[in-house]
This record gives sequence, C-alpha cells and structure tokens, in this order.
Amino acid sequence: MKVATWNVNSIRTRIDHVLDWLYTQPIDVLCLQETKVIDDDFPRTQFIDEGYQVYISGQKAYNGVAFISRQPMQNVCFGFSSILGENGATQRFDQQKRIITGIVAPGVRILNLYVPNGSEVDTDKYHYKLEWLALLQDYVQQLLKQGPQHLLICGDFNIALEDRDIHDPQGREGHVMSTEPEREALRQVLGLGVKDVFRKFTEEGGQFSWWNYRAASFPRNRGWRIDHHYLTSDLYQRALSCTIDPSPRRLPKPSDHTPVIVEIDTQGL
Repeated sequence: MKVATWNVNSIRTRIDHVLDWLYTQPIDVLCLQETKVIDDDFPRTQFIDEGYQVYISGQKAYNGVAFISRQPMQNVCFGFSSILGENGATQRFDQQKRIITGIVAPGVRILNLYVPNGSEVDTDKYHYKLEWLALLQDYVQQLLKQGPQHLLICGDFNIALEDRDIHDPQGREGHVMSTEPEREALRQVLGLGVKDVFRKFTEEGGQFSWWNYRAASFPRNRGWRIDHHYLTSDLYQRALSCTIDPSPRRLPKPSDHTPVIVEIDTQGL
C-alpha cells in the first residue's frame, strides 16, 4: 500500500498538478492539506471520474483536509470532537478544518493532519498551536484505544523535529516551526508509540518537503522537512520505503510543499 501526503496550497489552483501526478504514481490513498475550499466546491468529480473515492473536510480560503482513495474508506471522521466528544476545547479547535481520519483495508487507520503554523513565536497563534498539539495527544491516545492498532499519521506538521530537517538551523530556537516547545509537543504525541518512517531509510540532512516561495529557496534547496509520516511499530517494521518527490515543486505556480510517499507491505495484516 502506498500513501502520500501533500499540502497542495489550494486544490482548485493545483488540480491539474495533482491529477497529473496521480497518473504517474500508483498511490492508494492521497492525503491532502490546505485545500482552501468548502465541501460543495471541492473538485470531487474530477477525482471520481478517475476511479477515486473522495472524503473532504473543507473551509473557504483557509485550511481543509481530504482523502483521495482508490478503495472506499470506513469510519471516516472529522475534527477532534468526533473522537473526544463535544466540549469547549474540541468545539473551539474544530472551527478550523484540520483533521480527517478513516480506515482503509486491510484495517489501517490513517490520520491526516494540517497542524497550525503558529505565525510567530509567543503570539496568540503560536500558543493556539501548542494547545492544538496538546489536544492532539489526547486524540491520538483515544484513537489507539479504539483501534485498529495499525495507525499511520501523516500531514503537514509545520514542525521540523530535528536540526537536520532545516537547511540552516542557526537561530532556529526563535523561529516558529522549530522552537523547543513545538518540538516537545510533537514528541509527546510520538511518545504514544509512533515513529518517523522517513528516518528509517534516510539519515542525512538536506532532505526537505517545503521551500519558501521567496529568495529562490527551491533552486537553492533552502527548505524544511515539515511533512511527515509517523507509523505504529507494526507498520514501521513493514515499511518498504519513504521518499520525498520534489518534481511537482518544479512546475509553474506550484504548491510550496511537495508530496511525501510511504510504501507499506500490508499483506497478512
């Protein structure tokens, strides 16, 4: 099974990029973030015509997540409240469409996330991000209790977990997406029993999934690795590869992110 994550930075703007990429890639589930469109305006027909199932949680101009799946998915849920129940915290954070989860045969749960960016350190948006990540820890813990235990968490995390995930880590302690509180909040989630599968196959730095549009960042490879796949230990052991495909970033008017693909041997699960 191949699962890809891709922040497309507007699905209607990049629809041709996504479809053309899928023509060349045998992807079973594509997890999209930052679709930037309400559900009624999502270009679902163009995917359905190509044989895909479409599951979306959208929002006008901002946020938005979606699954584009070759197989029907089961128990598709949206937001924190679908798992943690409705309360003040879940209702507050679910105003932004950032979470979708579902189960795909043979019993693998996929959690697709668009983690808040945080804007600048010590702003309201930064503290919102840390609170969001704290609630994510409760959410993932509950998912693991519910099952299935085969869990794949992917998406745009807006966090470079290690210095080798940044082209130039100097001064990173004061830069949003790499501060210690952000990293520690993500480590708390990973501590529930999921691992960074990209690092199973690639130890060296210089491997990035996001490049700023400014200052010729992509040609100079001045990027960050902030799009991740995290797997429970059973899936981690079965992972065959995890790669970053920079080719869509070379296209005219691309997303500032590029796809990250994991392949897992699910035979016998």
